[in-house]
Amino acid sequence: MGTVNVKKRGKVYQYQFEIARVKGKRKFLNKSGFKTKAEAIEAGNLAYTEYLNAGVPFKECKISYSDYLDYWINNYCRTNLKYNTINKYQTLIEKYIKPKLGMYRLSTLTSVRLNLFITEIVDEYDFSRAYFKNILKVVKGSFRDACNLYGFIKYNPAMTLRLPKMDNIEEDAKHLYTQEEIIKILMRFRRQETFTCSFLTSCFTGMRTGEVFALTWEDIDFENNIIHIKHSVYDKPKDEKGRWYIGSTKTISGTRDVFMSPTLSNALRNFKKRQDWLKEIYGNKYIYYHIEDVKNEFGKVIETRIVENKIGEEYENNIDLIFTRNDGTYSGTDLVRYPFKIIHDEMGIEKCRFYDLRGSYATKILNNGVEIREVADILGHRNIETTENYYISSTSDSRKYATEVFDKMMKSEVIDKIIKYDF
Repeated sequence: MGTVNVKKRGKVYQYQFEIARVKGKRKFLNKSGFKTKAEAIEAGNLAYTEYLNAGVPFKECKISYSDYLDYWINNYCRTNLKYNTINKYQTLIEKYIKPKLGMYRLSTLTSVRLNLFITEIVDEYDFSRAYFKNILKVVKGSFRDACNLYGFIKYNPAMTLRLPKMDNIEEDAKHLYTQEEIIKILMRFRRQETFTCSFLTSCFTGMRTGEVFALTWEDIDFENNIIHIKHSVYDKPKDEKGRWYIGSTKTISGTRDVFMSPTLSNALRNFKKRQDWLKEIYGNKYIYYHIEDVKNEFGKVIETRIVENKIGEEYENNIDLIFTRNDGTYSGTDLVRYPFKIIHDEMGIEKCRFYDLRGSYATKILNNGVEIREVADILGHRNIETTENYYISSTSDSRKYATEVFDKMMKSEVIDKIIKYDF
């Protein structure tokens, strides 16, 4: 075994090579029909290489890193990653990775060249360490799959790649909301009930922005004061059916139940009463929505989109979204854009985001005696430090206690007045 033999059979040529024996008997693979001996030799060598790789077709390594990244996005990322993550990866690839590395062959890129690339971008840009980590993550992931998944290369040059030491590097802006800022924001937007209720929902639970605006009334269990977090929303380029899609939570552990504190429970109860009243006031002019499955060319459901109902038509998959405008219009996470422009420019609370309510919640309950394991479970995080994973347990009673701690901390006459949502 190990030699490809070629011989002429009539007017054509045939290649043949020996393969592993079965029950002690010699076995061969062969194929005929080649017009020339050279064609038979070339085909035989390719077939033999494929055989040595257990049936995986031989791949030429002349592909550029740029073309490979396109291949990786289309064949791995689109199947395994969330839509927003793919968009972030593509941005990093087009802006930073392709311009410096895209022209080289995938097979010629070494650990030395990749380390030089990382050093170059750290020297050139004033990004946060977290942003550089994302660039590094794309590079390492693409080479990992080129080696282990696709077999384009036999050695992964990015395996030991890491960021260099960075002094005085700017970190991502994280804003810890004070009680005074929260009250100030609620007072400024007290007539914008949908915003204040969504703001308080994130403030009192630490939910992600996409999770808040994916909530439906079916997710709210008022009897047991529990919110069932099962989905997240994201947007894509707008077409005739809109731009909002509803998918799973960011991670498997992100699908979770969180307890509502008395304040948040009252806020949502009163907000629902107000929304039901608005539905009566608007009548048939109130806007409702349903969900539609989006299928690929093979008929597999790959996405679920939120679509506005047409007047007079009935739908089976109606969705009763919580955070809509007065007439029922759903604008997803866009609902917070204008208020936060005012918060930044008019109110002077700079560098804060709706998402920072999540970190503020976690920090406050952690600093007031709630165990970090409970905080991780409430936020939908899977991993914390090893010691905490093994020695700190989480129960429903302790998570409920965490919401009560935060509720007492946030108690105020302003919030009590706001959440009545009088009409």
